[in-house]
Amino acid sequence: MTRWAFITGAKMIDGTGAEPVEDCSVLVKDDRIAAVGPDVTADHVPSGESITRLDATGKTVMPGLIDGHCHTSFGAARTQEEQCMYTSVEIRTLRSASNVRRVLRAGVTSVSDPGGSYFIAVGLREGIKEGLVVGPRITCSGRFISTSNGIGSFYPSSVGVPDGSVGVEANTPDEMLQEVRFQIKNGVDHIKIGDTVYGDGEAFSPEEIALMADTAHRLGKRVTMHARGSNNVAAAVAAGLDWIMHGNTMTDEVIEDLAASKIPLCPTLGLLANLADFGGVVGVPQNKRDTYQRLLDNSAETFHRAKKAGVTFISGTDTGFAATPYGDWHARELELLMTYVGLTPLEAIKAGTSDCAITMGPDHNGGSIEVGKDADLLIVDGDPIANIKVLQDKQNIETILLGGEIVDLDEIDVPLHPYDPSMLICPGEITWDAVFGDGEAGQLDIEGVSGDIAKELAMELRHLGESV
Repeated sequence: MTRWAFITGAKMIDGTGAEPVEDCSVLVKDDRIAAVGPDVTADHVPSGESITRLDATGKTVMPGLIDGHCHTSFGAARTQEEQCMYTSVEIRTLRSASNVRRVLRAGVTSVSDPGGSYFIAVGLREGIKEGLVVGPRITCSGRFISTSNGIGSFYPSSVGVPDGSVGVEANTPDEMLQEVRFQIKNGVDHIKIGDTVYGDGEAFSPEEIALMADTAHRLGKRVTMHARGSNNVAAAVAAGLDWIMHGNTMTDEVIEDLAASKIPLCPTLGLLANLADFGGVVGVPQNKRDTYQRLLDNSAETFHRAKKAGVTFISGTDTGFAATPYGDWHARELELLMTYVGLTPLEAIKAGTSDCAITMGPDHNGGSIEVGKDADLLIVDGDPIANIKVLQDKQNIETILLGGEIVDLDEIDVPLHPYDPSMLICPGEITWDAVFGDGEAGQLDIEGVSGDIAKELAMELRHLGESV
């Protein structure tokens, strides 16, 4: 029997950037939007067929959010070793399956996962489709394809790249092609290229990036890239990638090329901003928080120039770290896009819905409230146009429809499941001088946050100072 849902009385934000419509109704038939508008009624629903009526008077109906940068298998990592080495693949998979329920509870109905451990995200994607797992729609990469000098190669050569690492080394064109083909054979939706961590060098030649992109595109898959520096972005644009991540530094020439290409940029501001604004809660020292803030401020200058040039920005949070746990900060990215890019509330919502749909692939039919689109909808207690922060409190997200079905919020409001912590013996050096003299015990620079992230951001800041 056909399933109907009828939302009435809402302020409707359709996700396309159009002005909101007051006192609007949305009629849903099975998994699709059947009608939208102030004059829509349920009169033509056949007699005897079940209809769920949802009175949204004084509330907002909008598309479900899309997070274009959510690492579903990172396990809210505090350290790189925790992310790559600890916890078996079996337990990682089960914990990840629970964590994605938290993502859905935050109003995120679609997720693009740009890389992670093994092919866990592929399994989650299929499990959700089959109804074995409750969670948002997922498209995903496999492990980051890196050289020995890129973001996917974290450890000394004596350690190598562990099987559980989120990256894999490919140092020759043949190895790069082999890895692209291997990942596509194993079910990924897109390929993630991991250029240099800090953007202060180029782990791949432009020809190598183009080779991987051409191969993936011939096989019907898309390609994205971690590209923080201007040269990294330039190579990604020249290779015709489908979207680009970060872009903290870009010359005017590169910005113009990016704008002309129509390739969207996903700056992923949430990780940096949470460390800068809230890091003190978990012991991040003030000098480190100041470093993150300066990095954000310097990046904002680049992003404002890019917006003025016509670059399209999309929303992605880098969820999957201890600083960005699953289900807590996805909607904050919209506020940060307003602050550091200069988007309006409507533009920020568009960046997190219809514009971000590109990360979900050509088969995705969501991101906006239009007839024929997938009925992935939120009913929100509050007005995100007047105050974008209302989306950050999940209690304001009163109803979630995923494919036209009302999600049981109690079922997905679950605890966070991190991976097993690294085997830390002591958080500082207990020297004789620290105990008996005037010295202080050495402390971890960032308690509870990956040291690799700290080094990355410090070097990015140095690079920004030289380039901007």
